[in-house]
Amino acid sequence: MTRHTGLKAGFLVTACAGALSLSACGSPAVSTPPPERTTAALATPTSAASAVPSAVQPLAAAGTAVAVLAQLPVKGRAPKTGYDRALFGQAWADVDHNGCDTRNDVLNRDLTATTFKPGTAHCLVLTGTLQDPYSGTAIPFNRGPQSADIQIDHVVALSDAWQTGAQQLDMLRRTAFANDPLNLLAVDGDLNTQKSDSDAASWLPPNKSYRCAYVARQVAVKSAYGLWVTPAEHDAIASLLQTCPGEPLPSAGRRP
Repeated sequence: MTRHTGLKAGFLVTACAGALSLSACGSPAVSTPPPERTTAALATPTSAASAVPSAVQPLAAAGTAVAVLAQLPVKGRAPKTGYDRALFGQAWADVDHNGCDTRNDVLNRDLTATTFKPGTAHCLVLTGTLQDPYSGTAIPFNRGPQSADIQIDHVVALSDAWQTGAQQLDMLRRTAFANDPLNLLAVDGDLNTQKSDSDAASWLPPNKSYRCAYVARQVAVKSAYGLWVTPAEHDAIASLLQTCPGEPLPSAGRRP
């Protein structure tokens, strides 16, 4: 979870990684991850995934969160040792080279009725209104002392990513991850702080109508970057998706 961000609709993760031109930074030493839980282990009666009624199994078609969740590796959490925000590159870098930083790109995407600072080529968002997906309420945005009322959330928090596979990514890929619009949402600042670096096993948005879309986005991000889910995280997501087995994966450019 991070506070501020921005990226234009439709920006692709692969393009983001290719556009970066950082110097060789080398990945830090990688802790050996715990053993992967096999498919057979997932099929035990205690697993939430196995509790999905057979009647809804046909709905787990390609492109749904249920289907992609079933493809994610399930492992224990790796140590947080060595984690630092700087290992995910410059905060809110202009990775798509459109002249706007990531934070303002996301504000521009997620807010309505936006106004911009003159002379910034519609980059610096001054005002707007957020229909907050986490609380379900409308929040006004006014740049200044109250800017923190709306923050940019890493849906899969950077610390969580570090402990579920991002240690093994190089600096370019981690910078892409930190600035990928698929993984970024403008949200209520207090709820973003409350969430911190929690995964779906320990935090879900208070707005219950958004929970399926929220975990589907987490699944999409983890799949895109080759990250794994912990057993508790997997089962929490699988249990929730039983209520919405046809939930599709989101696109980066779609408003939440």
